[in-house]
Amino acid sequence: MIIVCPSCGAKNRVPEDKLTAQPTCGQCHQNLVPLAPIELNEQNFSNFVSNSDLPIIIDLWADWCGPCKMMAPHFAEVAKTNPNVVFAKIDTEANPRLSSAFNIRSIPTLVLMNKTTEVARISGALRANQLQEWLDQQLNALK
Repeated sequence: MIIVCPSCGAKNRVPEDKLTAQPTCGQCHQNLVPLAPIELNEQNFSNFVSNSDLPIIIDLWADWCGPCKMMAPHFAEVAKTNPNVVFAKIDTEANPRLSSAFNIRSIPTLVLMNKTTEVARISGALRANQLQEWLDQQLNALK
């Protein structure tokens, strides 16, 4: 399985059974599967999404958005318990081309990606248990 390093962008081959063992990047030695959301932007998005074999759940948000701020700790909490999914955040204000490409009409919006294919989407703030339930449903549909 190929995992793109969120720190340096290098591609790393990791056996699937080693994902929970905190694998590190062969180039920069940072954690490949941080159990916290990573930041994606217009510069690193394409490389990261098209080369990662793990599903990626993206939180599209903005700093001025109250529901986005309310959901952020719940998103981070669910990230801690899902080493087989990359949790990412995209600031829609700082990355207008990505916001446009995702056709964002309301925020927060969560998008689940499998490589470059959008698998599922949901808008509105979710609590941790609601987010985990939605994510589980979507991942089961991928199998």
